[in-house]
Amino acid sequence: MQRKALIVCSVVGFLGLLSAATGFGAEATRIKASEVQLTSPTDCSYPQTPALGLGLTASVALLVAQLIINVVSGCICCRKGPRPANPNWTLALICFVLSWFTFVIAFLLFLTGAALNNQNGGGSMYIGNYCYVVKPGVFAGGAVLSLASVTFGIIYFLALNSVKNNNDPLSNPSVSNQGGIAMGQPQFPTYSGQQPVFVHEDTYMRRQFT
Repeated sequence: MQRKALIVCSVVGFLGLLSAATGFGAEATRIKASEVQLTSPTDCSYPQTPALGLGLTASVALLVAQLIINVVSGCICCRKGPRPANPNWTLALICFVLSWFTFVIAFLLFLTGAALNNQNGGGSMYIGNYCYVVKPGVFAGGAVLSLASVTFGIIYFLALNSVKNNNDPLSNPSVSNQGGIAMGQPQFPTYSGQQPVFVHEDTYMRRQFT
């Protein structure tokens, strides 16, 4: 289990770092207002930047990381039966909710920023006498939230594994060995089913003095 947890955390952590790195890269290469030229009264010319590919890469990496965590751990809200009285269970539930909350926001920021930044050098996005560009901080905010989402996901995975290990009877040898007590041999002789034999008192006394 420790090896499995190490592999899952390593893969998910790498994907989270990849998502954040490409998100910050998209922020650095996004189209700035100073780079847009107004070629006509109703036409804006946008340069080509790698922000689109970086934003899509960030969103895909974050999506894969979230899927791995939830497939390996399972949905905590779908579990049946009473919840165990364990503080790790509460921690896992809180991190599960926070992981999904930050994931949804980061994923939407990446996709929205990539879509709005995709002008392919053409003229468009002329709204209200302005050439529209992606606001600063959209990709960077998604990168920060992607790190938070992956961090909460890893904590959720580890806390839920701790709850499973504590509730697994095979992991507690003291409990499993108690069943061997009943296998001991009885301390009292068993009843053979034979009737007792009575000896006359005179016979017994004669045998004592002969």
